[in-house]
This record gives sequence, C-alpha cells and structure tokens, in this order.
Amino acid sequence: MTTRLARRLCGTASTALIAALALSAGTMAANADTIRFWTTEEQPERLAKQEETAAAFKEETGHTVEVIPVTESDLGTRATAAYAAGDLPDVIYHTLQYVLPWAEDGILDAETNDEIVDALGRDTFAPAALAMADFDGLTAAVPVDGWTQMIVYRKDLFEEAGLAAPDTYANVEAAIEALHNPPEMYGFVAATKVDENFMSQVLEHVFLANGVSVVDENGFAPLDAAATTEVLEFYKALADASPPGDLYWQQSRELYFAGKAAMIIWSPFILDELAGLRDAAPVTINDDPASRELADKTGIVTNFSGPSNPDGAAWGDIRYLGVTADANTDVAMEFVLYSMDEGYESLLSIAPEGKFPVRRGTEDDPEKFVAAWEKLPVGVDRKAPLTELYDAETVKEIVSGLDTASRWGVNEGQLALASKIINSQEINRLVRQYLDGERDAAATVDAMNDTLSKI
Repeated sequence: MTTRLARRLCGTASTALIAALALSAGTMAANADTIRFWTTEEQPERLAKQEETAAAFKEETGHTVEVIPVTESDLGTRATAAYAAGDLPDVIYHTLQYVLPWAEDGILDAETNDEIVDALGRDTFAPAALAMADFDGLTAAVPVDGWTQMIVYRKDLFEEAGLAAPDTYANVEAAIEALHNPPEMYGFVAATKVDENFMSQVLEHVFLANGVSVVDENGFAPLDAAATTEVLEFYKALADASPPGDLYWQQSRELYFAGKAAMIIWSPFILDELAGLRDAAPVTINDDPASRELADKTGIVTNFSGPSNPDGAAWGDIRYLGVTADANTDVAMEFVLYSMDEGYESLLSIAPEGKFPVRRGTEDDPEKFVAAWEKLPVGVDRKAPLTELYDAETVKEIVSGLDTASRWGVNEGQLALASKIINSQEINRLVRQYLDGERDAAATVDAMNDTLSKI
C-alpha cells in the first residue's frame, strides 16, 4: 500500500479496511505486482488514454496494469467463462446490466467494491449511480461515468412562444400544439422503427417518466391500466407530430440539425455534433456545417414527468469499475482508488460528451471533478469544452440527470428480466400497432400484459 493511499484511506475509509490494507503494506511495498484490467473502451484513442492512466499508476505505485480490450458484446460470455476457470481479471470496466447479476453469481467482489466507495466518500457520488448498484445493502461495483437520455429542444422557439421547458408530458404537448407546422417544423420526432433499440430506449424513458415499470420485486408486474394509457396517449401525440415512416435516431438527428424539429429525444453524444464539431454529422440549419448557431438555440431536459409521477425520472446509463472475486484485492483496490481520484479526469477525457462524472468531487472539494470535466474538450474534427458550447444552466442540467437516473428492474432487483423484456422488442411492436390504429389503448395494455407475462 502506498503512503499516499494510506493517507487517503485514513481520512475516509473504515477502520477495518485500513487495518486490512495496513497488514499487507510491507509486502506491497517490497513486491510490485501485475494486475489485469478488462475494458470495453477498445477504440485505439480511448485505449491509449487508459494505458496512460495505467502508466501513471505504475509510476506512483510500482504496480503494472495490463489494459486488455474486450468487445462489449463479448463481455458477458468471456466473464462467465473466466469465472468458471478461476481466471477472472482483477478489475473490469462494465455496463450497468452486469452489476447485479455478477454480484449474485460471485463474479464481483461486492464487499471490496463497497469498501472502495466508502473510502472515496459515499457522499461524493451521484445518489442514483450508487442506488443502481445496490446489492443487499452493498454497492456491488464502483460507479465511474454515465449519461442520461435528453429531450433536446429549440429553446429559442420556446422562449418566443412563451412556452415552459418540456419537462412534463403537459409541457411537451403544449409545445407541440404551438410549434408543430409540418413540413417546415415538426413538433417532435418520435422513435417508431420497431426493430431499433433506439425505440426501446426512448419508450422506456417515457414509461419511467410516468412511473410505469414492467417489473416489481417478484418478477413481471402487470401494467397499471390508467398510467399506461397515459403513456400510450402521450406517445401517440409525439408520433402524430412526427414525419411519417419508420423513424429512429438518424431521422431525429437529421431533422433537428436541419432546423425542422422542435424536440427530439437523444443521447448526449449529440452535443458536440450539434455544435458543428463533427464533419460526419453536419449541422444543416445554415450553410456553415461548423456553425454553433444550433447549439446556441438548444435547451436540454433530462428529468421529465408524466401525470401519474410528478417527480419524474431520467433514463440513465452508468458504467462501473468492478474488482472481481479472483483479484489481487489490495492492488486492484489501489488501482480503482487511483482511477477515481488522481486518474479520474484522464478517464473522463476519453469522451467527455458521454462520460459525465458520477463522482462529483472530493470531501474537501465537492465539485472538483465536475469543474474539471466542464473544461475537457469534446468533438472530433474540431474541439471545444462543453462550457464554451452551452450555457451554465444547460451544463448543470446535463450533469444533474444522473441524480435521478433510473432503469427498469434496477431498484426491483429484476434487471435481467427487464432486459429480456426490452430486448424482445414486444413493447415496440405493440406500441407501434397502437400508433397505427390496429387496437385501442385498453386493448394494447391487455396485449402487453398477456405478451410480456410470457417472457
């Protein structure tokens, strides 16, 4: 254990943790170890950033970290096989979907990961990111970064029309009523292409906003008829304000970039593009593809609500670092602690527009990492920090979404079933049939309950 780590732990960690690490300090100092780190951030530029962090960690501690890229779609299979062989890596960077299943299967060392969160300071993390990883009272993996889905809207048009920000079903519908004027301006561009995951993602966000979930702690939960009817009728209003056809992320982005959509739902990975920083996705609202005009006219909403859920919800995707059951625990802990402190800004810089800091700062400087993240450059062909592209209120809204971010099945301990239901795309299919007039709302709720209960 390095002296620096010891100082940090003495300031924050539990007595038991400090004692346990102190016992190994002499050995650690004398024998530098090598650990393996699996990461799904495998693009060459992102891999290089992580190798820089590993090199900096080695310089400080003497320990070597082998950074091993793993394709995200292969991660589950590879982890299961490695666990069976007793050959798990020491640390894995992984998505939310694996946190609870891996904790339950014994792949993650939940107690160690929980101790790391305590050592870093539980209050320094976005609450929702910790809640999503709760496993029998332990934080089963350490939240690293995340993003929330957003309603992207034309703030300039809203202000001209005296409209409130689209943070409720009612406000969205009022804006559609005021601004929908096709083909010059569509009120919304709703996702309607059934076989696109984008539609699944958008629908889950709209259902969550009205407090409707497909699972409870016992498994599938029959949908509440009244609240689900509100969801369906709201989504039909979005679809009716959209162009015809099978729509997904591409049409949403193109129409918004052309200045022909008042609102869309998208991920934050659109933020650099709509500021004219990526040639492959040009802004076409004027003749200058590098124009920042559209960014200046854009507002963001992350948490929005339906009539049955006044508190609303944000749809979030969180990534985690997990120390595994086969890890060299002390060195793995040290590496995660380093990555979430000295190395955290470098980690976020991999893709700042999609890696919001779920750890906001330290006990002494509560906004330290948010302040650093705001200054990190985003973009592909041109670069600029988000604070140069968007006003302070917008940047604050982007980050605050992580405080209330949610997903079906996380709080209920039914993430696996919820994922199976979502991946079946049956909700997409039945909602699309409702939109096309094949059945009314009541019959659609019945059809959903019948179909989803069999998954």
